[in-house]
Amino acid sequence: MSDQQIWIYVIVGITFLLYIGIAIWSKAGSTKEFYVAGGGVHPIANGMATAADWMSAASFISMAGLISFMGYDGSVYLMGWTGGYVLLALLLAPYLRKFGKYTVPDFVGERYYSQMARQVAVICALFVSFTYVAGQMRGVGLVFSRFLEVNVDTGVLIGMAVVFFYAVLGGMKGITYTQVAQYCVLIFAFMVPAIFISIILTGNVIPQLGFGSKTLEGTYLLEKLDGLNTALGFNAYTDGSKSIADVFFITAALMVGTAGLPHVIVRFFTVPKVKDARISAGYALAFIAILYTTAPAVAAFARTNLINTVNGTAYKDVPGWFKTWEETGLITFEDKNGDNKIQYYNDKNGDEGFIAKAKEQGWNGNELSIDRDIMVLANPEIAQLPNWVIALVAAGGLAAALSTAAGLLLVISTAISHDLIKKAINPNITEKGELWAARISAAIAVMVAGYFGLNPPDYVAAVVAFAFGLAASSFFPAIIMGIFYKRMNKEGAVAGMIVGLLFTSSYIVYFKFINPEANIAENWWFGISPEGIGTLGMMLNFVVSIVISKFTSEPPEEVQSMVENIRYPRSN
Repeated sequence: MSDQQIWIYVIVGITFLLYIGIAIWSKAGSTKEFYVAGGGVHPIANGMATAADWMSAASFISMAGLISFMGYDGSVYLMGWTGGYVLLALLLAPYLRKFGKYTVPDFVGERYYSQMARQVAVICALFVSFTYVAGQMRGVGLVFSRFLEVNVDTGVLIGMAVVFFYAVLGGMKGITYTQVAQYCVLIFAFMVPAIFISIILTGNVIPQLGFGSKTLEGTYLLEKLDGLNTALGFNAYTDGSKSIADVFFITAALMVGTAGLPHVIVRFFTVPKVKDARISAGYALAFIAILYTTAPAVAAFARTNLINTVNGTAYKDVPGWFKTWEETGLITFEDKNGDNKIQYYNDKNGDEGFIAKAKEQGWNGNELSIDRDIMVLANPEIAQLPNWVIALVAAGGLAAALSTAAGLLLVISTAISHDLIKKAINPNITEKGELWAARISAAIAVMVAGYFGLNPPDYVAAVVAFAFGLAASSFFPAIIMGIFYKRMNKEGAVAGMIVGLLFTSSYIVYFKFINPEANIAENWWFGISPEGIGTLGMMLNFVVSIVISKFTSEPPEEVQSMVENIRYPRSN
């Protein structure tokens, strides 16, 4: 066994023991502890747990990888996810906390005085959560496949077992304190290699500043990266190819989708008071910003090192990390011109003059295929950092994926046990019976999530973007109008959620599953990609909700008074 593998087993093993130990220590003994950790979590701890819940495998593993390949176009993920959290903290968190219910379907059911509204919200929660958790389980499988030297499917199964243990046993109480530990692990794992590589490339110890600095060769990093990209037929790294409309729709879908994510919203019910919800939202934003401001630098560092390391290199001379990742199937090399050298370039959409020049050099097509999701994980190896840093990144990737997966699984189990069984099927169920129902639901959810992890529809960040689109088109209008529009009634809210969810999911399913060959800009409605269609679904939801509410009866007086009370979250 190599030194690197020993480091990986030691560091990953220690973090797993820590998570399991915390789950045992904080085992939930009541439904309130299972659903909202007893409502007594300190704002700083809740801020860290929220950040871990929020920064999923998409943030840790996939976002920087997407940016490293997409360049400027990848900024939609940065703008959407960070802006969305601000929207959530300002517009929703304190008001929902004032309302005092455990779940989003609980809010929808009470606000819209309807069991049907509650059940539609449960369906929306399950749709969103299962789509989101698919990305997390794929992230877990990717990390395990490389660092524990097992295949991706086996990695997903191992991840399922770990999440099953602390989500089913500890509920929200166990998940909260586990996520505090996971935040510490993932942020340390993300920052350490970023700092190392920033020093190596630019001499600057702060990655965010290194991103805009000159390299040790005297050229600005982004200027050098633009040159490397264009020399290989790719778009300049700092130029965008997406239409303004698509950038707007994707960014908006990610923003409002954030504000409708049930596993993030429920975190604000775990603190004692409304004031604490606001404070913990501020802490979470600060904790999130550390990673999100570093991700563009990591993306640029990874892209620069990758091109410099592999392009034009004889296959027999490639570094050890290349062969190791090749064994996972996430990097593939096909020697198309028989010269035993790696030709990595844009042979599809590149400039015609460049393609002609490439053919003159004897290149017979791009020979390197790279899964975007590996860029952050492989970054320390590409930069030849110490083995303990490589092991730390493995632990960080697992922490990011597992923390969010646990939060999502809890939302799924709560939606079934509390909103479906307790509130609709069997209102007389005992607290012990409800707790058992929640745990059984969580166990079933783990198995379903594992299936989606084994059969993911796209890259981690893309899968997560679909979940955000579904949340934007279903939950967000119902929640925002439930708080700020007293006239919104149950008929309007239910119709809006159904229309928004059906429209968005149909569009995504068509272009991603039924006819993926047609998934190009020319075939999209108004030039809107599947990642951005949730914004249009949200608009449809708003229109349908408002129109139908105008032609149906007003909500009862007591509901309108309740809305007035929610809008002034100053007490408790």
